Amino acid sequence: MGDLINLNRFKKRNARDQSAKQAEENRARFGRTKSERTLEEQRTSRANNMLDQHHIDGEDAS
Repeated sequence: MGDLINLNRFKKRNARDQSAKQAEENRARFGRTKSERTLEEQRTSRANNMLDQHHIDGEDAS
């Protein structure tokens, strides 16, 4: 007679392994260093500030 296995435990282990594999792929695909993230934030804020500086306020701005 074969070994008995708990199917719930097997399914949970399989799901955990799959999610770990997906997480590893996502880290490789989307991961950025902290310096890259801060540099991107600085560039975005500077671009938004430049855009706001060129915004025209007034009645004839419509």
